[in-house]
Amino acid sequence: MIRFALMTRRDFLPALAGMTALAAKAQQGYPVKPQQQDPHPPAAFLLKPKLGRLKQSVCSGVFPKGLTFDEQCKLAADLGFYGIDLQTPEKFATLKKHGLISTMTAGGGGALQDALNNKANHAAIEKTMHQTIDLCAEAGSPNLITFSGNRRGLSDAEGADNCVAFLNRVKAHAEDKNVNICMELLNSRVNHKDYQNDHVDWGVSVCKRVNSPKVKLLFDIYHMQIMDGDIVRRIQENFEWMGHFHTGGVPGRHEIDNDSQELNYHWVAKALADMGYQGFIAHEYSPVRDAIKSLKEARDIFTVS
Repeated sequence: MIRFALMTRRDFLPALAGMTALAAKAQQGYPVKPQQQDPHPPAAFLLKPKLGRLKQSVCSGVFPKGLTFDEQCKLAADLGFYGIDLQTPEKFATLKKHGLISTMTAGGGGALQDALNNKANHAAIEKTMHQTIDLCAEAGSPNLITFSGNRRGLSDAEGADNCVAFLNRVKAHAEDKNVNICMELLNSRVNHKDYQNDHVDWGVSVCKRVNSPKVKLLFDIYHMQIMDGDIVRRIQENFEWMGHFHTGGVPGRHEIDNDSQELNYHWVAKALADMGYQGFIAHEYSPVRDAIKSLKEARDIFTVS
């Protein structure tokens, strides 16, 4: 049985500090709109971060090659992560065995290149999305990934209209089951040519039109550094619509330490913590050094006291 946490004095003081930090950021010229209050609080074990003020998870590609999924889960739990990202419901039982969850569930939101911006895909995706929302709710997985799909000659206006139409059809179910539908932001310059949801403004415009506390963006920091830059300001300006984050070093999507890529990820982590971010940050990169050592380093970079 899942139990829910009551706010005690110990819980209230950090929350008050977070609100104070939001006010300070606003005074500095960064308009931070708090995220919509969730009418369904998460399970108690999700409320208190294991690693500082941020809740971290990891993607399978970061682990040393050759590990079984069971071994990946054991390592993730030992390192203090909440779960493993981008898993399908078939993996839920193994995650649960190790006290983990799928922090972002895959498999029910269409394919990266063929998804919500094409009406021809809607019926099939709607069926699988409803099924996956139910499975996520049952397993305590808070997020379900989806995509815009590639343009293929579609204008940004028509693509947005089609995404909004689809998301309006499923948002009530997501709200009822307390599962976030997160449409991923990806770069179309280097890795995913022709992908439509490739700029923060376009993705945010879709979310605003759907206007649901359970329809948000998966803000992949690696991808948005390539497309938009000014990462922290972009997050602060659109914080209400941020549902999940991925990390990755720029360029190359390797380690996130300061010596091998252009972002100061610890500064980004501190900014997220100061904004009062309560969702998950998943490390998603391809290690070129010792995988376990670099994963520990990534964990420590995002541990904000």
